[in-house]
Amino acid sequence: MRIGIMLTDRPGPDALDRLADDLAEVEAEGFTSAWLSQIFALDALTALTVIGSKVPGIELGTAVVPSYPRHPAVLAQQARTTALAIGPGRLTLGVGLSHQRVIEDVYGYEFTRPARHMAEYLEVLLPLLDGESVAFRGETVTARIGLTVPNPEPVPVLLAALGPRMLRLAGERTAGTTLWMTGPRTVAEHIAPTITAAAAAAGRPAPRIVCALPVCVTDDPEDARARVAKTFGFYGDLPSYRAMLDREGAAGPVDLAIIGTEDEVAERVRAIAAAGATDFVAVPVTGGDSAKRTRALLMSLD
Repeated sequence: MRIGIMLTDRPGPDALDRLADDLAEVEAEGFTSAWLSQIFALDALTALTVIGSKVPGIELGTAVVPSYPRHPAVLAQQARTTALAIGPGRLTLGVGLSHQRVIEDVYGYEFTRPARHMAEYLEVLLPLLDGESVAFRGETVTARIGLTVPNPEPVPVLLAALGPRMLRLAGERTAGTTLWMTGPRTVAEHIAPTITAAAAAAGRPAPRIVCALPVCVTDDPEDARARVAKTFGFYGDLPSYRAMLDREGAAGPVDLAIIGTEDEVAERVRAIAAAGATDFVAVPVTGGDSAKRTRALLMSLD
């Protein structure tokens, strides 16, 4: 199982410089990938373009860019430009639906027929990322366009997928899925079987299953749990993540956070691998010495 890190952008005029420093440290420590979320701070692809141009080698990914606010042709154009800037084979584009309360209440779009929307979105996005032109008219997405960004190879896509229909779509059309708030039992019993069967039926390679969870090696687990509850607790109120927590038998995000001593954290990360995840992405809970211990432990795992 490959191990990566979720980068955290911090506010301030030097946000990109600090993010580049963090990426350089992660790359030097030997992590295979670094990921950036698209929420309300830095634009993820723009930030990855800047910092990826400064730090070579390591895979960079978005986890994830919401589909509704960006036409798929615009997203393909931006992603191919990022890939051109940072070099071939480095960018993985994670895309997803986001959540109804975000898409409707924040952006003002209708969050209707989301699975159909994503299927149609991929009809435009994937060919454009592969260097092909598109002529498509659907119920939610329409495009007639070709791009001339000079990329040497396609940009792989991971689809954020938790429900059966989205997992089947991910397996049939994309390189895999990226997960959040999803534990090892759910990966083993629901995620991996569903997406792998769909990929096999479509004649596609075995999919990537990228599992991201909060992680903290610490001698003060109660403090770490309190930090997780404060920072990530609201995810338990979002229906898609609530469904995954219920499948896992978890009361809330704190129960999925991987917190404890080196041995305790190592055991739980290995359980993620045994469940079928191809990648584990650690989401830091604390900084300082605890963060250093966490990264050192992750890099020591076979």
